[in-house]
Amino acid sequence: MPGPDAWTCLACETEPLPVDWCEAWGEYRGSLEKVLHAFKFSRHDFLAAPLAGLLEETVRGRDLAFDAIAGVPMHRSRERRRGYNQAELLARSLGSRLGVRCDMTLLTRRGARATQSTLPKRERAANVRGAFAASPPVKGKSILIVDDICTTGETLRACATALRDGGASRVCAIAVAKAS
Repeated sequence: MPGPDAWTCLACETEPLPVDWCEAWGEYRGSLEKVLHAFKFSRHDFLAAPLAGLLEETVRGRDLAFDAIAGVPMHRSRERRRGYNQAELLARSLGSRLGVRCDMTLLTRRGARATQSTLPKRERAANVRGAFAASPPVKGKSILIVDDICTTGETLRACATALRDGGASRVCAIAVAKAS
């Protein structure tokens, strides 16, 4: 149940994500936007632990009975260029804080696609549709998806759909920031 300060974006009101709940710590603007940009693109991987602390603060009080946490997977070639997957770093750090294992094998990315942030809003859903696949161990499991930024929600939607199609019993999602 969302708290009294919780809000739902208009897009989620009209086309809800296939998750039990989805939370974000803050809005993707100002200083938080700059911090996340540095985390994602400037090799500031040391920010994973403090950002995971914000995620932990956000989910405390929720039902945290998860079998596993999965960061949004990145295509291998992009991860090699960047040097790390920021969502995986967040997921691993959050998993340690919550005492829930991080399993990056539960979701895989199929093929390289255009970077979501470079696409107009109307093209993002098509870009990630079918981009993820769930592995057989998700069947009957409760999974928390972790990402750094949720702009349109289409990446989380595609991940959650893959997990649901794979038989996950419960899927929830959290991001550090949500675009308003």
